[in-house]
Amino acid sequence: MIPELGQLSLALAFCLCGAVAFFGLAGAAWRRQRWLDALGSMVTGQFVFILLAYLALSQAFLTDDFSVAYVANNSNSLLPWYYKMSAVWGAHEGSFLLWTLIMAGWTLAVALRGEHLPAAFAGRVLGVMALLNMGFLAFLLWTSNPFERLVPMTPGEGADLNPLLQDFGLIVHPPMLYMGYVGFSVAFAFAIAALLTGRLDTAWARWSRPWSNLAWAFLTLGIALGSWWAYYELGWGGWWFWDPVENASFMPWLAGTALVHSLAVTEKRGTFKSWTLLLAITTFSLSLLGAFIVRSGVLTSVHAFAVDPTRGLFILGFLVLTVGGSLTLYAARASVMGSRARYTLWSRETALLVNNILFVIAMAVVLLGTLYPLAYEAFTGGDKISVGVPYFNAGFVPLMLALTAALGIAPVLQWKRTAATRLWQDLRWPLLISVVAGLVLPLVVSGALSWQVVVAVSLGIWVVASHLRDLAYRARRGLGRVTLGYWGMLTAHMGFVVALFGVALTSVLSVEMDLRMSPGDRDNLGEMSVTFEGIGSRSGANFVAQRGTFRIEDGGEVLFLYPEKRRYLARNSVMTEAAIDAGFFRDIYVSLGEPLDNGDWAVRMQLKPFVRWIWLGGLLMAFGGVLAVSDARYRRLRSRVTAGGAVAEAL
Repeated sequence: MIPELGQLSLALAFCLCGAVAFFGLAGAAWRRQRWLDALGSMVTGQFVFILLAYLALSQAFLTDDFSVAYVANNSNSLLPWYYKMSAVWGAHEGSFLLWTLIMAGWTLAVALRGEHLPAAFAGRVLGVMALLNMGFLAFLLWTSNPFERLVPMTPGEGADLNPLLQDFGLIVHPPMLYMGYVGFSVAFAFAIAALLTGRLDTAWARWSRPWSNLAWAFLTLGIALGSWWAYYELGWGGWWFWDPVENASFMPWLAGTALVHSLAVTEKRGTFKSWTLLLAITTFSLSLLGAFIVRSGVLTSVHAFAVDPTRGLFILGFLVLTVGGSLTLYAARASVMGSRARYTLWSRETALLVNNILFVIAMAVVLLGTLYPLAYEAFTGGDKISVGVPYFNAGFVPLMLALTAALGIAPVLQWKRTAATRLWQDLRWPLLISVVAGLVLPLVVSGALSWQVVVAVSLGIWVVASHLRDLAYRARRGLGRVTLGYWGMLTAHMGFVVALFGVALTSVLSVEMDLRMSPGDRDNLGEMSVTFEGIGSRSGANFVAQRGTFRIEDGGEVLFLYPEKRRYLARNSVMTEAAIDAGFFRDIYVSLGEPLDNGDWAVRMQLKPFVRWIWLGGLLMAFGGVLAVSDARYRRLRSRVTAGGAVAEAL
């Protein structure tokens, strides 16, 4: 009965979404204030009904209701309860239910926090978001019902959750990623609402900016968590593989990063309007494209655990409709996107324009590499091709290095115009410090010079030095006057540098060894001695494992690592669980491969310096985004709107 109530809740939520879309868009167009006033209650109802559906599906998992097909395919009575809870979004239907719940949550947040907005503008924003959620709910109701019953042949036991997903990573990674994906629907809705009004002043950018920063922070955190999960769970020791599903999350992040910078220019200077609108549309469109890639199965991926090619057609149609409609509206409003702002080559506007261009080109490089295999297969009648790591590295890395170089210049540039003599005076010391540090620090860290490390360290120190110089200049007027928005920007940029150091140092300085070892064998990993002491066994809630013991001697320090080869009982599938000694400056990584003859084992051992800095940088960037959202000026938007009554009235 409860699954049927969940299904009914989704249907009622769909109806309420339709009501919000109609009364929001029509109420704004026809100036029906009573319609607009009713939106808050309807949005709340929409969220409550989707939440009830989500709770109904969660209850089916927790009670082992295998009469529900989705539960039978993705759970098992032996599965620990916390994995049952995360299994709700572990496959196709449930992941989209989580998507719609998060979408409804963002819509409710806009309705609650949008009291400062002009009623007509808020109505358009909520109407656009409701239309989007109608599409997702239609997908659930008509093509991907999570409450479908297996009757009368109800299985006595479930097939179990994919062993790859029986991990803490599933609990935290998808929700954070979806918060970012769906969060950019707010920026999209603000852009569409502004296009519908035809009045593209700075107000809509100011209103959209905190929402975009928050969505970007969630997406950054989600990508960092996904990289960390892949690192320790897949048994390869890699943190990024340019996998299509990884690319699917990275592309909206690149476009979203350009968006949050472009919004700053539009708000402060009234320029880059066309850039900002197009980036808002592009970022959310890429989020939908990511959903299509992940769920359709049209591209081969290590994440291929929640795919359905037939349902992918629905997502593709929804993507075409959303992108096509928004770009048509964008083209229709092209005549009102002009800007009278003027600026010179050496100005902050130019630096941010370069930032946008580099991010968009980088996004296009990733997009081409991701979709080319699909296009090739379509045009050749089924022949398959893959785009490997060399392509992505060759196209992406130079762009990021150029972006880092520009990032070191931006803090000392002024709006509109900066004198060349002042620019040189401000940058000469950061430049000197970065060159010296780039040559000295690699020698201290590794005892050798590598041009990749020298370039990365020099550019990173260049960014740090120029930003600290700018902070020192601002501090002369009192640190109390430095806004949270500035601290957020500074933290995010420092996080980027930390991640850059982690990527460069671990990519160049890592030591990797694939060995054949039997109990008692000893080998060296860098300057450490590693001894394989043997294989034992242990049992978990739903698996049995062969457990290796490795003794590692590093100078006078001795530690033990215990990698496992697990066999999950329900699916009779084998998984590798790496053993990692994590440290701030290095990780020791050991994983068991396949058992060989004569009691030997395939063993992978890795020494990965500074790999934790990659995820630390991601955390700092996300925290910077949250700090920016916390800026007091966003809490004063109500007074700004009141002061700018003419704008508000017009909207």
